[in-house]
Amino acid sequence: MTGRQGPALSRRSLIGAGLGISAAGIAGAGSGQALAAGSDSAGGATEAGPLSAPARGRAFLAAAMDAYPDHGSVRLTQSYTDQAGLFSTAFTYDNALAILAHLAARRPESLARATALGDALLYAQTHDPAYDDGRLRQAYNVGPYTFYDGSLQPDGFVRADGAANVGTQFGFTGTAVGDMAWAGIALSALARRTGAPRFLTGAVRIGEWIERTGRTDEPLGGYKFGVDGANQRLPFTSTEHNTDLVCLFGRLARLTGEKVWLQRRARAEAFVRRMWEPAGGFFYTGTNDGVTINKSPVPEDTQTWTHLAFGSRTGGYARSLDWAVAELAVLDHSGRTNSTVPAGQSYEGVTFSSASLVANEEAPIAPGQPRPDRNGVWFEGTAHLALALRDRGKRGDEARARRLLTSTERAQELLGAGQTVGGKALPERAGVVSASSPLDTGFGFGYYPYRHTGATAWYLMAAARFNPLRV
Repeated sequence: MTGRQGPALSRRSLIGAGLGISAAGIAGAGSGQALAAGSDSAGGATEAGPLSAPARGRAFLAAAMDAYPDHGSVRLTQSYTDQAGLFSTAFTYDNALAILAHLAARRPESLARATALGDALLYAQTHDPAYDDGRLRQAYNVGPYTFYDGSLQPDGFVRADGAANVGTQFGFTGTAVGDMAWAGIALSALARRTGAPRFLTGAVRIGEWIERTGRTDEPLGGYKFGVDGANQRLPFTSTEHNTDLVCLFGRLARLTGEKVWLQRRARAEAFVRRMWEPAGGFFYTGTNDGVTINKSPVPEDTQTWTHLAFGSRTGGYARSLDWAVAELAVLDHSGRTNSTVPAGQSYEGVTFSSASLVANEEAPIAPGQPRPDRNGVWFEGTAHLALALRDRGKRGDEARARRLLTSTERAQELLGAGQTVGGKALPERAGVVSASSPLDTGFGFGYYPYRHTGATAWYLMAAARFNPLRV
């Protein structure tokens, strides 16, 4: 990130081996029959009337999971609608969130979907084309497509040779500690809900990979970012990643009874606490070198996930939610510069980081991409802020959270119409877009108004008051 102090990579950035990527391809960075109408796949009205907003969110997750019925029963959920230009890419992080959102629903059909996705992650873990060490890649392909250079990607999630279909054409071949942690959190949640030993085994393998690959004895400590597509260790250490590990390692300690996981949790937690800025009441993003704390940009998720992971133990750290509410609040409408919100609509929420608020509105976010709207709402972050406020429960928190959820539900209702997954129309008014307008994260990539598995999953968890990071 030339001219910026923040880390060159975020968990959501590309961590491949430096493959060239079409500008059109980063516009927004399975089989099985749909369930019966009125369940997780329906998008229209039932005999009892129109579906609720959460039901339509579940319908989107189901459609994105079932988009490629001719390509095997082992499948993951496509992350973005086709219009984002990422084809059938299924990010590991988004699929972990989908598992957790299905578990939050506490419905038999949702548990069946969560279990199927968990088994698909286990398949990827045991059928990697190059490694057998417990890792998962940043993303996989779940259906066929023709790439921008005319080359065919013919397979579903399981390739013809039986290997998991790693997303090589976009360079999604690296492995980030944060992605791995979320997959481990999802698998541990399945282990707890189902009692199936295979899910705990997979989660433990993830934890061991993180310990071997990520642990650092640098002055700031913690666990480093992961590896790129060439299996080279990345130098960054992320507050967000180590927050995820507070949950994962704590869960593994509880589920296995092994105290070593508590020691590892303490290491991750100590790093996060070192990122606290007491004067401002927020957490910094991390470090590039293990010695110097990055002071800018300051992201939203390090403020909300810390509360969700630490809970009452955060003490004064819960002020980070107030910082996010005050410092990252945005209101998007058609009168804003570069807004794509239709006339007559407005959306409130939070943006991605402090850098998003000062993005250059005269320059495209990336080559071939639109210019950013400084007031674009990041709905994924808006949803986990709403959940964190509900979890904290101070006076006024529930009312503020409800406004954020109402804005997110209105976005599901009105934004992203006409988008498809696997070439198929989505259920009506189903799925939350990742952003109300194009926004620059300040970390080298953007979010755009495409319906998104991750944003939808976080909305569903917030609506259900389901905290995925609580041990």
